[in-house]
Amino acid sequence: MKNNKMKNCKACGAEVAKSAKSCPHCGAKLKKSHPILAVVLVLVILVAIIGSSGDDDEAKKVEPSTPTESVETTPEKEAETPTENPEPAPEQPAEKENKNAFYVGETAELKGVNVALVSVTESTGSAFNTPTEGNVFVLCEFEIANNSNKEITVSSVLSFEAYCDDYTCNFSLGALLEKGNKNQLDGNVAAGKKFNGVIGYEVPADWKELEIIFTPDFWSGKDITFIATNG
Repeated sequence: MKNNKMKNCKACGAEVAKSAKSCPHCGAKLKKSHPILAVVLVLVILVAIIGSSGDDDEAKKVEPSTPTESVETTPEKEAETPTENPEPAPEQPAEKENKNAFYVGETAELKGVNVALVSVTESTGSAFNTPTEGNVFVLCEFEIANNSNKEITVSSVLSFEAYCDDYTCNFSLGALLEKGNKNQLDGNVAAGKKFNGVIGYEVPADWKELEIIFTPDFWSGKDITFIATNG
């Protein structure tokens, strides 16, 4: 049985005492074993292994923090949205304007009757029918739609009066001769029917504004002003 106090020389293989510093047979130096140092080295290695595994676990715990933060910030942004960008209040409908003057192409309505100044046309007359020197004929075409339940009467002489650049402008028979195949603005309009006709005036060639005031019998106490401009 091998003595625990003996060991073999690594140089010559002879048995020598463990406490010997050199081999008595060959003279080779012998290294002493340090069991405590080996134990300490093993412990250091184990601590390093445990520490590295602990770092891996901690890193894994950080990963779910990213979605957690995003979930918390999202509702805050949603809550701020209506405050930063409030929805505009719905616009209130504007009050309907009560007009007392209408221009070419506009329609006036009262008691189910619509009246519109459709067009204004100048004429210098014809070979045997000319206006006074420096004047022109002006033909004003009106359209009337009777949507009421009774007949109405229109008279180019009694229902209309006109002013050209603030001066009185008389009804002109000479202007009406240039109306072509259009009707004169005189007659009755049955309920539910329409009427189209022309009224004529003679005005200065350089006129600026023609104002026609219409006062029909079915607008008792009422009148409506139509305005035509030139240039």
